[in-house]
Amino acid sequence: MLDSLQNILMPKTKYIFVTGGVTSSLGKGIVSASLGKLLQARGFKVTIQKFDPYINIDPGTMNPYEHGECYVTEDGAETDLDLGHYERFLNTPTSQANNLTTGQIYYNVIKKEREGAYLGKTVQVIPHITDEIKNNFFVLGEANQYDIVITEIGGCVGDIESLPFIEAVRQARWDLGDYNSIVIHLTLVPYLKSAGELKTKPTQHSVKQLSEAGVQPNILVCRAEYPVPMDIRKKIALFCNVNVNSVIQSIDADTIYDVPLLMKKERLDEIVMEKLKLTSDIEPNLESWKAFLGKLKNPTTEVNVALVGKYVELPDAYKSIVESLIHAGAVNECKVEIKWVHAEKNQGEALMKELEEVDGILVAPGFGERGVEGKIEASIYARKSKKPFFGICLGLQCAVVGFARSVLKLEDAHSAEMKKEALNPVIDIMENQKNLKQMGGTMRLGAYNCKLKKNSLANKIYKESNIIERHRHRYEFNNKYLEQFEKAGMIASGINPESELVEIMELKDHPHFIGSQFHPELKSTVENPHPLFVSFVKAAMTYKDAK
Repeated sequence: MLDSLQNILMPKTKYIFVTGGVTSSLGKGIVSASLGKLLQARGFKVTIQKFDPYINIDPGTMNPYEHGECYVTEDGAETDLDLGHYERFLNTPTSQANNLTTGQIYYNVIKKEREGAYLGKTVQVIPHITDEIKNNFFVLGEANQYDIVITEIGGCVGDIESLPFIEAVRQARWDLGDYNSIVIHLTLVPYLKSAGELKTKPTQHSVKQLSEAGVQPNILVCRAEYPVPMDIRKKIALFCNVNVNSVIQSIDADTIYDVPLLMKKERLDEIVMEKLKLTSDIEPNLESWKAFLGKLKNPTTEVNVALVGKYVELPDAYKSIVESLIHAGAVNECKVEIKWVHAEKNQGEALMKELEEVDGILVAPGFGERGVEGKIEASIYARKSKKPFFGICLGLQCAVVGFARSVLKLEDAHSAEMKKEALNPVIDIMENQKNLKQMGGTMRLGAYNCKLKKNSLANKIYKESNIIERHRHRYEFNNKYLEQFEKAGMIASGINPESELVEIMELKDHPHFIGSQFHPELKSTVENPHPLFVSFVKAAMTYKDAK
């Protein structure tokens, strides 16, 4: 009788909260994605969400130097780059519901207050802000879509902006009751070279701060440069009030794709299942993952690819592109060495020198005038040298401008984004973007259809005629010039059937010159590397062999 009553009262979905302490950039996102992968491999339906404490509504208007890449989901949400890791590991799409910020929370609460939803009450951080956070913890789980929802809390325990989220975690755990939620705390165990030992005090202080906020972690994941021996684990367990078997290590790995196997070795998934009273007869089958790692770590060849961009000082600005090249390299059993080329600092002879020795040229996306001329020059060089070229979003637009100037002899050709008074705006603003005053969340975002031209390079790469890809842009190819371009050899091989917007352009008399208005890097995963990246790497290999 008691068991049946508990089954009625206990929610179907289990919740895992992942917090971090001591310092940022410890890898909460990778640990969350790795745990999700292991639980998924055991037969559970898993999703991961990220709650960020910054006040921006989303990262859509943030400079990449501030926040790294802005990741776009199928439904057009501009989100944190960690959602890219979640998708690459789990091979399942995320949505707007998988990312929330302090800005969104306060925006929703203030909107409700203006609508009179609080019936005249004084609106406060507790309960109104924390209730809004809690409600969003449960959005994905309440629909019974998932067995397990993993929630990563951004920032560090102790940060002022994180306090409402930690308080919401405390309340949510009280609401959920025993065995329905756990907290995993990721912390740093630094190695002091002068002392020759790992130090536990930062972890102790971090857990103390978390406990003072009313949240006792169930599992500690200790990030360290060296293995954490049992005596250190016992010490951490004793002073942090955690079972010694629940203190696990996360040491530096050769690649982020090692982490699921390292976490499996530490039995993280088994410990989580035990604490949540979950059972599964399925032993994780990670053979395909291991096969991917085998190819990644044992390449038979190597190519050098230039990534031409303007945020190259911060590789996280191009995180999905980097990971897509890794996926494509593994498929081709090829190590892809990226040569970071700054589009603003390298122009003219300096740029040509940078591109001379590479086997392929990828011109990256971006916004604004800075570095554009370098990207245009890179596309012209790739066309003339017959080196494999791949342009993404602004990269495609720069290739179009370069072709217009050097082949069509439209010397004043430009993008209206960079030069509003250009006489030949071969790239122009989209019609529905012209009168917008609000910048955030108003671009052409998310998944759109694309029809491929029969027997084109794009058609051969995809091996199908209709595709769906994700977008993030305001400007498009100006169709007034399409006939001129196609007569001269640059064809539109991908068109959106509804709007007739050009999605893909390629050169007919070039071994591999292709650009996409969409962002293919947003759909590449370990299990399904994106065909455009696979083809680009393969073309770079062919070019190198022919040299």
